[in-house]
Amino acid sequence: MRPAPRSASRSEQAPLGHLPCGAAGVSDHVDTVVVGAGVVGLAIARQLARCGSEVLVIDAAADFGTETSSRNSEVVHAGIYYPAGSLKAAFCVRGRELLYAYCRAHGIAVKQTGKLIVATRPEEEEKLQVIAAQAKTNGVFDLEMLSRAEALTLEPAVNCTAAVLSPSTGIVDSRAFMVTLLGEAEAHGTNLALRTTFVSAAVQQGLWRLALQTEDGETFSLGCRQLVNAAGNGAHGVAVNVEGIVARDLPPRFMAKGSYCSVSGATPFQRLVYPVPVPGALGIHATLDMQGRVRLGPDIRWVEEMEYGTAEVNVEAFRSACLPYWPGLRNREVLPAYCGIRPKIHGPGEAAADFRIEGPAHHGLANLVNLFGIESPGLTSSMAIAEHVVGLLQK
Repeated sequence: MRPAPRSASRSEQAPLGHLPCGAAGVSDHVDTVVVGAGVVGLAIARQLARCGSEVLVIDAAADFGTETSSRNSEVVHAGIYYPAGSLKAAFCVRGRELLYAYCRAHGIAVKQTGKLIVATRPEEEEKLQVIAAQAKTNGVFDLEMLSRAEALTLEPAVNCTAAVLSPSTGIVDSRAFMVTLLGEAEAHGTNLALRTTFVSAAVQQGLWRLALQTEDGETFSLGCRQLVNAAGNGAHGVAVNVEGIVARDLPPRFMAKGSYCSVSGATPFQRLVYPVPVPGALGIHATLDMQGRVRLGPDIRWVEEMEYGTAEVNVEAFRSACLPYWPGLRNREVLPAYCGIRPKIHGPGEAAADFRIEGPAHHGLANLVNLFGIESPGLTSSMAIAEHVVGLLQK
């Protein structure tokens, strides 16, 4: 059930392997290097390439988008929950519009399914009012308050006392989205170097001079005018190896593992179903994949290592969390499916942090942008983040 990378044709998939200096199409100097070939890095590369920049995207993995970008719910968020004035609120609303338009223009599978946020007890109904008010503040004006009867007319399998309908929430084929972003970037001259690790960067004669390493241990040098650190969970590791970046000025680094479960039987929902949020999270919700199958998740477990096993998943905890809004789950089989690890810059028990996108005005280094804490709604926000990053580089 994990939205695993599909087998793309050779014409639409970036070359697997590394492209060290001297390889076809790659010189010892490019305009811009983007570190990280997830959805945000690819969106930035596309935006830069369309503006005329010669871009090289590097990633230590054997394929693009294999970490946070492909291990999530694939939800297109509306922009409901985030604090007013935050980057998450602004980029989610703008990014959702860009993503839907881009997917429809390029034939990428996307469905504007809608979402129900449900109160299962009368005391939760006030929270729905707060959610609706926050959405309006963020520029999301299409939410509808529903009575129990109205919610059950839409989703008969749901248990609730009241609900909020978000018509603009949806799901997207994240792999196809990334393939298309990369293909467009490549059509404008971008190269992708996989199995290539960032080692360090320093300014020499007005340019960034990067040390990069291939999977066989070969280190080589590459010059660029602009450097973008979009390395996700590895962003801190990249930043501390950029000469001039002060480690104590970086945001804290945490990782949160979120697991998902599959459910047996026919899917009873046409829309996504979310409980009222709990402190620090949206709660374990029921989403749909592009084949219409329901999946539950994510939960949250704070971790210190990048490890994708699901042996520790407590399926009964998933069942218990979802039974209040989905009573029919009681007699279904729930099985661990996959997990992802979200880059966090706030720790357990702390208020959720905003995206941190730091350009020259923050750290004082020309032509460098660092991105930290690009978790949800990063997929939805990716094209808006790309606009912002290019704007920072053009100042």
